[in-house]
Amino acid sequence: MNNQYVRREVFCRNTCHELKRFWEREIGKQTYYRESEEHRLGRSALRKLREEWKQRLETKLRLRNNADENEKRANVGRELLASLTQEDSKH
Repeated sequence: MNNQYVRREVFCRNTCHELKRFWEREIGKQTYYRESEEHRLGRSALRKLREEWKQRLETKLRLRNNADENEKRANVGRELLASLTQEDSKH
């Protein structure tokens, strides 16, 4: 009866070790694949293109907003000038 327990213990120890090695290899493979994919994406031109387009759009928006603000200022200036000339013509 003791031989059965010893054999199972030895068998279990080897099996547990094999399972541990198997999962360590699987985890290693997955880590390698993930790192390879991250590296590939880092070299991808798509990310760079998206960043360039984002910067271009932001620049266009800033220019348009500045143009709108300048136009508003010009309108306020024209209105002020018109009101001043109307007051001067009354006096």
